[in-house]
Amino acid sequence: MAFLALGSNLGPRERNLEDGLRHLAGRGVALRRRSSLYLTEPVGGPPQDWYVNAAAEVETGLGPRGLLEACLATESEQGRVRTEKDGPRTLDLDVLLFGSLVLEEEGLEIPHPRLHLRRFVLVPLAEIAPDAVHPVLGRSVAELLARCPDTSEVRPLEGAP
Repeated sequence: MAFLALGSNLGPRERNLEDGLRHLAGRGVALRRRSSLYLTEPVGGPPQDWYVNAAAEVETGLGPRGLLEACLATESEQGRVRTEKDGPRTLDLDVLLFGSLVLEEEGLEIPHPRLHLRRFVLVPLAEIAPDAVHPVLGRSVAELLARCPDTSEVRPLEGAP
């Protein structure tokens, strides 16, 4: 079991997230559950529109590198072009947790190195997995959210499931 963060602030944001999950399923990444959708203030990067974010619990037979590659291929297929760091994007998929694995290699760090610092990740993740434990910090997602120093705005997207 793994947890992913999903985000989009270009084009039809909600549809981008749904299409991303559907395309991941075609790559052997099955959705177990998804959080509600949240409208979130951009953090870092150039001035840009607000994001729609969610978190998903997934099952896969892929290893951590295979899951990352599936995420990157899905982002590309959905039109993501990486032109500037933290810039606007049609789809952003990040591997947050992969069971209790701790991994640091080139281009892949699990748990995600900024997971505990981002409300736009922690709020949706806490909705579906408040008791999941960060394997390095030893704290639950709910505890990480309560201690998160990020003050950016995260609010439920009206009318979203």
